[in-house]
This record gives sequence, C-alpha cells and structure tokens, in this order.
Amino acid sequence: MEATVAERGQITLPKAVRDALGLTKGTLLKVELDGSRIILRKNVDDAISRVRGKFKLDGFESVDDAMRAIRGRAPGDPVDL
Repeated sequence: MEATVAERGQITLPKAVRDALGLTKGTLLKVELDGSRIILRKNVDDAISRVRGKFKLDGFESVDDAMRAIRGRAPGDPVDL
C-alpha cells in the first residue's frame, strides 16, 4: 500500500488500514522515527480514557461484586480474571 504526502504534509491512510485498526475521525496516533522509517501507533490509552467512568455498577458495591454476580458466585468468593 502507498500514501502520498500532500502539500501541507498530510497523508490519507488506506481504508483497509483504517478499518483493520478501527481508526476513526479524531483517533490519536503516536508518531515515531526509526532511522528513515515513520512508525504510527494507535494511542490505546486514548480509547480507554474515553470510556472510563461511563459504566455504572447498578447496585453493586464494587467491580468484584458485579463480576461475582455475572459469574453466579456468592459475595466473598474469589474472582477469577
């Protein structure tokens, strides 16, 4: 695959690459130089931070209690991760 550098230094990543990595408008990419190579990495921390705090425990005191309930275990049983 190839991409052409535009006048302002912009490139368009091929659709197959965007789809494979789940890249959408606003996705942050880390840019690294390795000699004469450019390495683009999806910023996984950004994806995680966007959903952090959006889920409610709906009556459970902790995530461990919620996981026990989902797995059909009693409070105080160990949680297997």
